[in-house]
Amino acid sequence: MRTYFKLFFLLIGFVFYSCHQEKQKPDVSHIDLAIKIERFDQDFAQMDTQNIVQHNTQWLKTYGDFYLDYMLHMLQVGSPADTLYMHYMLNNIVQQRDFKALSSAVHDKFPDLTPQEKELSQAFKYMVHYFPSYQVPRFISFFSGFAVQVPVGQGYIGIGLDMFLGADSPFYPSLVQSIPLYISRRFTPEYIVPRVVETVLREDILPDPLSEGNTLQQMIHHGKILYAMDCILDVPDSLKIGYTKEQMEWTEHYQKDIWSWFLQEDLLYSTDYQRIQKYFSEAPFSPELGKQNESAPKLGSFIGWQIIRQYMKRNPELSLQDLFDQNDAQMILENSKYKGKA
Repeated sequence: MRTYFKLFFLLIGFVFYSCHQEKQKPDVSHIDLAIKIERFDQDFAQMDTQNIVQHNTQWLKTYGDFYLDYMLHMLQVGSPADTLYMHYMLNNIVQQRDFKALSSAVHDKFPDLTPQEKELSQAFKYMVHYFPSYQVPRFISFFSGFAVQVPVGQGYIGIGLDMFLGADSPFYPSLVQSIPLYISRRFTPEYIVPRVVETVLREDILPDPLSEGNTLQQMIHHGKILYAMDCILDVPDSLKIGYTKEQMEWTEHYQKDIWSWFLQEDLLYSTDYQRIQKYFSEAPFSPELGKQNESAPKLGSFIGWQIIRQYMKRNPELSLQDLFDQNDAQMILENSKYKGKA
């Protein structure tokens, strides 16, 4: 396989923050929104085994669709409508050593979620500003034994706190068969708000209709999501795309080479899913590029992000909704004048 990379790696001595934003963020102080995260994780951890049936009934009433989804799809223990079975299952769960250990770890790491509530409130003010028809749902924290991180259901967004305990959590090394360490390194508190925002954008605002699209179409779709995160979040770029500091530096340094490689390999218009999906999927690195596994993953998403940034810089009159409504990927590329450097 051909490669167009030099044999050295130039380290750039700073972290790339949201430095590519050209527009000043709008004033959203007039939007009345204060997000409160409902602590189902605490309710569940404090379950009284003498009153399990009452807890089950109350949680079904209080948490509604979230509690149904939690029992049926996250814990996968059955319907809470079956009270006798729920009594047996919940009593069994709370007696387990692993449950107690995880419950304690979540409590110790997140005794209070006020910082996250403040960040989410600001982020979702921007979400409402850019997408006025979006209805802000409930936010409910929980733990599920590492089953799911940020589920979105009918009227709620869940925050699986057991999947944000910190990269040094002793739980994650034992999960490497299902959750590789290159993924669990991002299971830190600072990722909560970026992952919530990204999930809402991907599932509620701009679902991906391009399962059979070509590489360029996929680039533009993922680039729109990341650009929207530019507009909504005040966090480092590395937290938006999930790169390490070194991966962020690598992509910035080799951006022109990456773009040239996509062109030289005739990848832009390929619809071969098996060939192109690896440029948008989670991975420790991109195996064709770089030396000694130093390359970054998700290079299709990264390049799409730079194309969208340049397109919006050249078209400052466009709103974020205008961008999302534009589905002509080829037009966006041509109009961006992107040549490998945003």
